[in-house]
Amino acid sequence: MLAVEQSGWMGDLAIDLAIRYQIGTALGDRSVLSAMDIPREEFFATFGNTINDLLLCHRIDLEKKRWECAARAVPNAAPENFTTAQSEVNPKARWVDSTPLYSFYICGLRKLFPEALFIHIVRDVTSVVPSMLNFHRAAGESWVANEQEAYTFWLRTVSSCLLAERAYGPHVVFRLRYSDFVNTPEVALRSLLNFLGEPYAAECLTPLQKRINSSNVPADFKIGDPRTDPAIVEQATQLSAEVKETPQPREASPAAAEEMEAAFDARVQYMATLDSEITRLQARAERLAKNLEGKRAIIKHLRTPKLVRARRRLRECLFRLADKARKRIRPGSAVILK
Repeated sequence: MLAVEQSGWMGDLAIDLAIRYQIGTALGDRSVLSAMDIPREEFFATFGNTINDLLLCHRIDLEKKRWECAARAVPNAAPENFTTAQSEVNPKARWVDSTPLYSFYICGLRKLFPEALFIHIVRDVTSVVPSMLNFHRAAGESWVANEQEAYTFWLRTVSSCLLAERAYGPHVVFRLRYSDFVNTPEVALRSLLNFLGEPYAAECLTPLQKRINSSNVPADFKIGDPRTDPAIVEQATQLSAEVKETPQPREASPAAAEEMEAAFDARVQYMATLDSEITRLQARAERLAKNLEGKRAIIKHLRTPKLVRARRRLRECLFRLADKARKRIRPGSAVILK
């Protein structure tokens, strides 16, 4: 299985494709997608197949970069745990993406990749919050601004994944407790690989010997910012305890699936409206820019030396005429204008 770097763009692509499909079917049989009877599912899956082919086609480039990075860090070293080269015994025909934000795009990703499987790695909130607050130690940049954001993000992502568990069932979404992964790695990996339909090998445990992407939380680091909303903390803590004690649903729930579809469609509609508004504002901005450019051209033309001299002569002429008019009017006389 090929582990690729985090992407982050596929979820938004699913939203964009849904909008484009709406546009491509808006006129019924006068729209190409409707006229050719191209169903929505096939429209999505075709793009998903293209992404799949593209990533697998460039796995050698990924391997080359990883070897180069390893060689720069440690001469003559090789990233054995990240081999991506294709061979008869190790074709690497599957790939995995661990982008955290995809927790909010599971419905759309399933449309792109109908055969995709999802792994929900859930960790106790009291461990995640300190890790997120110290993320800058590993990545050089902060993941969240404060404790409130950390609790909120955990709550949103876990809630979204739990809904996906109910919607699609254990054959599509697999819940993996982080504590099981740490405390009983072999048992956890065997269960995970069984879900994926992949054989277990002892070498699977080798990458776990080295910890990566750790936030290196200081031993004396404490959470409990008084500015954090207690209701959010209580809600997250309660959900964390429920996930720990409650097993994953054994069957898919049509009601939960409908809820996810409705949320996806609402998001598509919102983004379509937003795109329309942005397009309208861009068109207005272009019109204003053209008007401004035209006015600038007029002003530039009026400032040419020839026109400046003409305006000066005209002003002088008007001043002379006004002066003559004042001299002709005697004090106390009436002036009748017709």
